[in-house]
Amino acid sequence: MQIPRRTVVKGIAAGLPLAAILADPMLARAVADTLEMVTITTKGGRKVSAALALPAKTRAPTVLLVHENRGLTDYLKSMAAELAKEGYVALAIDLFNGKVATNNDEAAALMKAFDPNAATDTLASWIDWLKNNPKGDGKVATIGWCFGGGWSLNASLARPVDATIIYYGNVQKTAAELAPLEGPVLLHWGTQDQWINAQMVKGFEAEAKKAGKSVTAYSYVANHAFANPSGASYHKADAQLAWKRTLAFLKKYDT
Repeated sequence: MQIPRRTVVKGIAAGLPLAAILADPMLARAVADTLEMVTITTKGGRKVSAALALPAKTRAPTVLLVHENRGLTDYLKSMAAELAKEGYVALAIDLFNGKVATNNDEAAALMKAFDPNAATDTLASWIDWLKNNPKGDGKVATIGWCFGGGWSLNASLARPVDATIIYYGNVQKTAAELAPLEGPVLLHWGTQDQWINAQMVKGFEAEAKKAGKSVTAYSYVANHAFANPSGASYHKADAQLAWKRTLAFLKKYDT
């Protein structure tokens, strides 16, 4: 009997490190295909979908993942699968209603059509869903990259969560805006980043301190999107170190 090619690719991907999977579109697609698509109706009455990855054992702590400006890609789904391997119920949400950009112009169009109010409704509804999911243990963390990094923080302001992780996301907030934040924050950023720069990060740390919030920020001599193997700014050593720190940070809240 001939084994289907997709099954073979999935088997190969299962034994590879995260960076190798993310760097290969075929492997990332194979891993992404293992996730289950789930749909809910938000508090605002809209139907939204997300990709769910489950760990070997449940009940388990949960993580909500927010995508970059290209939408719910195989990259994000692969990150969810990796978190499931680490023992988390991982949900990669979609803020672009099923649309995925394949180039910068398409990404710009998605951003132009983006509705922040609808996004907040989506994030809050998914957090509520995770908190009440029988496979979860009630604990929720958020994590996002780039565009999704800023919205990881916004999600944690929309609903109380146990931890927030931000990869080079917009953190320009005042102490008053940070008041609803309950759990600690981990921020990764690159010193060569022209957008998420030292001025923004230092301002965020100062405002968080005023608000009495816990923030741990790690800088890397790297550019924006240094953790994405499919991009030109990828820096392997920094990406691996940031991921190691991310997992250690998550372990602090799930025990």
